[in-house]
Amino acid sequence: MAEEVSNKQIVLKNYVKGFPKESDIILKTSITKLKVPDDSNDAVLVKNLYLSLARVLDSSHPNFKTGDLIWGFTGWEEYSLIKSTKGVFKIQHTNVPLSYYTGILGMPGMTAYAGFYELCLPKKGETVFVSAASGAVGQLVGQFAKLMGCYVVGSAGNKDKVDLLKKKFGFDDAFNYKEESDLNATLKRYFPNGIDIYFENVGGKMLDAVLLNMNLHGRIAVCGMISQYNLEEPEGVQNLFCLITKQIRMEGFLVFDYYHLYPKFLETVLPLIEEGKITYVEDIAEGLESGPSALIGLFSGRNVGKQVVVVARE
Repeated sequence: MAEEVSNKQIVLKNYVKGFPKESDIILKTSITKLKVPDDSNDAVLVKNLYLSLARVLDSSHPNFKTGDLIWGFTGWEEYSLIKSTKGVFKIQHTNVPLSYYTGILGMPGMTAYAGFYELCLPKKGETVFVSAASGAVGQLVGQFAKLMGCYVVGSAGNKDKVDLLKKKFGFDDAFNYKEESDLNATLKRYFPNGIDIYFENVGGKMLDAVLLNMNLHGRIAVCGMISQYNLEEPEGVQNLFCLITKQIRMEGFLVFDYYHLYPKFLETVLPLIEEGKITYVEDIAEGLESGPSALIGLFSGRNVGKQVVVVARE
């Protein structure tokens, strides 16, 4: 008989309309067997240490052994049965903080890398604008751009985040979008010669203003549109004609299509971390119970840097 344990889980109580509230989310306890099913050949049973990072307790896949550390899609719970290992990666390098695999060395890091290098195709001396620039992805895009020799400006939602962009992450400049009444004029002020690359994280009015300020043959990597996710009626974009007149390439992407580049990504980023050429800021919430509050805080910009939720301290 496989050992059974109680398993705390965070589940949705209701289908969420508009912005999520803590009352939409509940904590429940179930019973989990600490063994993968006998009929499986591609499953792992894990103990979650962080949301999206875990230690393997049992495995039916030859590439994953008990004790291995992995990152990828796990559940909002203490223990998860992952029925396919397609979406998880074994952690080989443990000379960096383990939590980095939820961020800079995990999905957000790969998102920044793929979106910036593969879609934006940056060249030295180009101008780069990053929205939601202090978040898990934006802070890395800005640093990658600086390492390429680009001029980089970021937007964020409060003074502390703006200071962080300039003083910690090395952005050339940054502004608080909440203090700007005319985003078109703001971007003209920060980019008098126009924008070559826009890394899009917010959508809405910011995207509209950026389109007016893009240069000929500019590139826009559409990573996210957090201003639009929970609106009953998404805001329209008025200036799409600029895509034609300025011959702009605007492309959406999902990081999963670029996971084949993960080994190359590690070869690039691990030395940058070790040499102190790139830095990363995390906002750590302790305990699975803190997950709902941490999630809801993302939509109001409460987090500073990558939001990390610790499930279990080993």
